[in-house]
Amino acid sequence: MVATERFEQTDRRETVYHGILTNQYDAPEEIRMPRKKPLDRVREICLALPEATEKEAWGEPTFRVKDKIFAQYEDNHHGSGFTGLWCKAPDGLQEMLVSAEPERYYVPKYVGHKGWIGIYMNDAVDWKFAAELLADSYRMTAPKRLLVQFEGSRSAPSA
Repeated sequence: MVATERFEQTDRRETVYHGILTNQYDAPEEIRMPRKKPLDRVREICLALPEATEKEAWGEPTFRVKDKIFAQYEDNHHGSGFTGLWCKAPDGLQEMLVSAEPERYYVPKYVGHKGWIGIYMNDAVDWKFAAELLADSYRMTAPKRLLVQFEGSRSAPSA
């Protein structure tokens, strides 16, 4: 399924993507994750993907599959003044997210013109939604052999 088919904007503060309400403040307490450092959470999500690796580039952690970048973390990169996460996105999703929630999403330098999404890594991060965006970015980057493995592991019943 194409990510834009799974995205619908309900109003300026709420967005539904993969059936997940992205306005964290309305989410029930039990689905919020315990606090961790943002980079630790990003690592946990990205490195759980098949054959994903972390490699420093331009002074920042990047996450790759077969040496192709699918996400990059930035911590005050070139004096930006904020911490963020960049990931690939399907056509049109960047514009929808940035216009709907500019306090959460932005157009990142260098790769924004290619449709990548920037996610501010602050207290308002919706981690379930960020994980879905990272999974989509991985899908857009990984070779078909790994996608079969990835999709198979996601659809397998959990014990």
